[in-house]
Amino acid sequence: AELIKTQMEIREQTMQTIGADLHDNIGQLLSLTSLTLSSVGLDDKDKAREKIDAALDLTLKSIKEMRLLGKLLHGEQLIGLGLAEAIRHEINWIEKSGRYEVKYDVSGEQPVHNSPDKDLILFRITQEILNNIIKHSQAKEISIKLGYDGTGTRLQIIDNGTGFNLHELPDAQKGMGLNNIQKRAEIVGGEVFIQSQPGEGTCIDIFIPYP
Repeated sequence: AELIKTQMEIREQTMQTIGADLHDNIGQLLSLTSLTLSSVGLDDKDKAREKIDAALDLTLKSIKEMRLLGKLLHGEQLIGLGLAEAIRHEINWIEKSGRYEVKYDVSGEQPVHNSPDKDLILFRITQEILNNIIKHSQAKEISIKLGYDGTGTRLQIIDNGTGFNLHELPDAQKGMGLNNIQKRAEIVGGEVFIQSQPGEGTCIDIFIPYP
């Protein structure tokens, strides 16, 4: 009964935040579209065409996200192929911007008794972190590690951007980014560890226990 109650609370929380999540996701897609278009150089027509096509793809994905709102409420479209593939799909769009070199590593086996609710929240956390990197970090390299060790799932995202002093961040920036990550992880009993220094990039470690 306690497990069912917990699952219902997780689902309710997911439903409550899905609108904001969708908004964040589309915001990220449009940010990438803007970056892609701003990097178009007319001196190389082939390269310009490639980037314009990538921007068109990103725009179409934004439209598709809106149309899939009903299905997104249940998360099937996001993680139907598994969390690892959902993250890989997100990385593909980031790489198409031509602004980032992304390294992605998956280790271990996904738990047999998988939790779609936990996977959905971890995927949304991933999007939040990537969105923060795009908006604030000025990074060129991103490293993402997803690992299963039998007791839970660990996600590590590292960027080589400007970094920050965690204790000196404005409250508004904490509220829009880091606090959201912390709160979402806590919903599913997870922990978040953040390491960052100005000029030294940022490392965010998240652990979500299973079951």
